[in-house]
Amino acid sequence: MRIVMGAQNCGFGPVSELVAVSRPLHGHDRVLVGSGVAAVFARRNPEAFDAVHDTTGTTGTAAAEMTDGLLRGSDHVISVMDAELVLRAVVAGRPVTMVDSLFGFWQLTRPLAAIRERCVTMPRSGFEAADHHLTGLTPHERIVAAHLLATHSVVQNFPGVTERAADFAALGAGPRMHRTGSIVDAEGLSNAACATGTEHDLLINVGGFKNFLLDFDVNDDYMRLLHRWLPDLLRDWPRFRRVLVCGGPYGDGRERTVSAAGRTAECRLLRQRELLQVAAGTPDQLLAPGLTALHESIALGRLPLAIHEQHYAHVYTMRALDGTRFGRIGGRFTDVVPGHPLPEDDLAGTAALVELAGRVRKDDELYARYRRTFNERIEHYVSLTPAQRQHGVEELRRLLGGEPVHSVMSGILGTPIISE
Repeated sequence: MRIVMGAQNCGFGPVSELVAVSRPLHGHDRVLVGSGVAAVFARRNPEAFDAVHDTTGTTGTAAAEMTDGLLRGSDHVISVMDAELVLRAVVAGRPVTMVDSLFGFWQLTRPLAAIRERCVTMPRSGFEAADHHLTGLTPHERIVAAHLLATHSVVQNFPGVTERAADFAALGAGPRMHRTGSIVDAEGLSNAACATGTEHDLLINVGGFKNFLLDFDVNDDYMRLLHRWLPDLLRDWPRFRRVLVCGGPYGDGRERTVSAAGRTAECRLLRQRELLQVAAGTPDQLLAPGLTALHESIALGRLPLAIHEQHYAHVYTMRALDGTRFGRIGGRFTDVVPGHPLPEDDLAGTAALVELAGRVRKDDELYARYRRTFNERIEHYVSLTPAQRQHGVEELRRLLGGEPVHSVMSGILGTPIISE
């Protein structure tokens, strides 16, 4: 079976989930098409795909023609939160599975039934006509529409998923919905779990960082704040002699080394399975609160400490997990600037977080408060006993568990698929 795959070009979360879905599909022809950070991640994990078509730098028309050509030659399409890929697959008449780790997150400005009606009446004659028909839907509503248009909908368990799944079911006919547990690289995690230790005392995982607003040199006050803080972390915490800071901002020749007080922080981008090895063997870990990285930590039996939010989805995650040990001990920008307004909107909320990071970075008084409050969070974190950390892991496992994603995908792809 020839499977064309793609992931939302928004940080490393979606494409790392696609890698997790793709790796077990041995015997199938796995073809990835994508651009930006999704393509970067795929190139660094080439064993997960049989072919990678990187559309970065190509014109919109050329990228669309490449994608549509691949879809016409496919037997099945898998999209991780890439609404456009689902729409193109539907127009091409191909069965498509929409995979989503943020199913309960998407904000709607109109009733779900109205979005479904838009999907039901959508023309299938060509992409332009279908895309025009969906004009007016917000980016979040387009993702929900992609679920309604898909053949199968695979959603990762999280608070709010049950309620939204019930809303979908109440509509009547729709995609076959499958709820899954962690969408992670099970084989890689199993191998990593055998790691006995690494050369690092602390791992800081900042994720892919780049999304619809954030970039490595644009709206990057979060990273600039991190770089101001790293020397102070080394000065304040003698126990962290060797720190590894890993994430998308350190790929493509952007590696750097920070030294202070005789201690060192290496900043670089690792391949996914190499990072899992480090995560398995490093006792203390700071984590940008993305769901994929959190699920990987849970699978490895590690309780990380959340660092301050990069974008609005991180705010959503921390609020949803506020009743857990992970949620209670995590760092938040509201610890530093309690009165700063945060719009309840993906784009505006992310922009507000960028502004917050910039204020904290530039204002010495705010930065001193940031340093002090985060040190308090770290002090509490490192004081947790092994039993307390294990309890924190177990409560997350109970809350977020579900059927293994490889079992779900095996069932989907094991059904007869008719190609035109």
